[in-house]
Amino acid sequence: MHTSRRTLLAATAGAAAVVAVGGGPALAEDDDTGRLDDERLRALISRMTLEEKVGQLFVMRVYGHSATAPDQADIDANLKEIGVRDAAELLAKYRVGGIIYFGWAHNTRDPHQIADLSNGIQKASLAQPRGLPVLISTDQEHGIVARVGRPATLFPGAMALGAGGSRTDARTAGRIGGAELRAMGVRQDYAPVADVNVNPANPVIGVRSFGADPQAVAGMVAAQVKGYQSAGVAATSKHFPGHGDTETDSHYGFPVIEHTEAQWAELDAPPFRAAIAAGIDSIMTAHIMVPALDPSGDPATLSRPILTGILRERLGYDGVVVTDSLGMEGVRTKYGDDRVPVLALKAGVDQLLNPPKLDVAWNAVLQAVRGGELTEARLDESILRVLRLKAKLGLLKDPYVTRRGVDRVVGIPSHLKAADRIAERTTTLLVNSGGLLPLSRRTHRNVLVVGADPASPSGTTGPPTTVLGAALTELGFTATVLSTGTAPTEATIAKAVAAAQGVDAVLVGTYNVTAASSQRTLVNRLLATGRPVVALAIRNPYDVAQLPDVKAYLAAYSWTDVELRAAVRVLAGRADPVGELPVPVQKADKPKEVLYPVGHGLRY
Repeated sequence: MHTSRRTLLAATAGAAAVVAVGGGPALAEDDDTGRLDDERLRALISRMTLEEKVGQLFVMRVYGHSATAPDQADIDANLKEIGVRDAAELLAKYRVGGIIYFGWAHNTRDPHQIADLSNGIQKASLAQPRGLPVLISTDQEHGIVARVGRPATLFPGAMALGAGGSRTDARTAGRIGGAELRAMGVRQDYAPVADVNVNPANPVIGVRSFGADPQAVAGMVAAQVKGYQSAGVAATSKHFPGHGDTETDSHYGFPVIEHTEAQWAELDAPPFRAAIAAGIDSIMTAHIMVPALDPSGDPATLSRPILTGILRERLGYDGVVVTDSLGMEGVRTKYGDDRVPVLALKAGVDQLLNPPKLDVAWNAVLQAVRGGELTEARLDESILRVLRLKAKLGLLKDPYVTRRGVDRVVGIPSHLKAADRIAERTTTLLVNSGGLLPLSRRTHRNVLVVGADPASPSGTTGPPTTVLGAALTELGFTATVLSTGTAPTEATIAKAVAAAQGVDAVLVGTYNVTAASSQRTLVNRLLATGRPVVALAIRNPYDVAQLPDVKAYLAAYSWTDVELRAAVRVLAGRADPVGELPVPVQKADKPKEVLYPVGHGLRY
């Protein structure tokens, strides 16, 4: 239920409500911008207790679909991990300044529930003495990383947009995606990814990056920043100083980037410079070691030379710096969970995201101030940045959303149509020997759809083979669907070969094919049947190098519904292929040689 500002002010009876300080009057706004100026924000800070100040620096997960009445399993998870029952108790105990939503934490069931949860969180926070609104965030990159699924609008991910090459499309996706998040009470999005994916073996970034060309990535990042922020949502470029050239996933290990300082300036820096020039509200750190930028062996998240020396001083950035999740292995390998938040603040961080144990992290910061390792003035500096952002986003004026607002904005037909059109412009035709594509219903009506069915990346319907089959059926083909998985067994391959006997064509969805992958065996055995085989890379476009005998190959860059349906429209000639590779594809047997360069993309 939406709580009006008047109701809230009455309910809190002169306590810290929205922009009221203590028992005093509500703060006036600046005439021209509607923002609270620094003097007034400093007045807010001066009235806070040390414990409240420490809380403002944390952004925390919390389980449950409701701020006050989560399911019992979520209450149990909260008690076990955080020592509180629900979001309201989390805010009362720790006074956290931010909360991050996750699908696995059951925060994002549907748009109305998300809006209600957001309102419940704001109400609980503002009910506290000197209560402040909460900055609610999530990872809504689109493509393979999105926390809010259908019926919200889901756009192609970064590499797909990079293949489309349209900054207008990137900006539109940001603007619409941002407007939908804001309608649900989420005002900070951990997107866009500003990493330049120069390493095809990168296990953590890959298609989450716009591509391998630093200048092209910079242009797309700036466009998305402007899109999100025009919708009143803080964009967050990540992962500074650049996570594009790594073979280690920082969730599970500690990556080392061996770029020289000159290489960093040429390859990794341009998208972050572009984001800053575009007025980015927040930048997320990377749990990576870059010896050329800081030889200490510390991760960038804890590096003063990188965060203060380079980001603040050299690049001139004075917005909010948020850590990547403090539960990730990359930041925990060298120091304990009690030292990490203190060292991050000393390095120049403003928001401490999702520590594994909040009590340990919160108390460590508190003790560091009491013991003199951190000054209260240092905390005030970060809190001022966080409050400036909350003021800019309108949270200090009115933090609430309405169900009517959700209905007016989230997943409306015009947004869904825009996502479909943008997705069509990203599909890339890599191979088309003998003009096999577009497939015609007259000559290839009966199509067998096989391939990998990874779990839905973002609350879309899935599985991919089913989505592809349904899209073909919609266009007048007769589709038979057989899921063969990412590692098809001999029995599964035999089943697929038998099913191929009576059809006119086979469509196979490939997923991160390696030299040893049995997906190669599946495709080669299907080719041996003599039936026309069309392959669609549903994640990394690098798959095409492993399957050189396929006569028609498309890249979708993700297995979300919007990208798969668009690929089928291209495959069937209902849309022209206009996407171009934003990364080079190397030869499988000679990885130093390029098979398809950046910009490769065939037309009909």
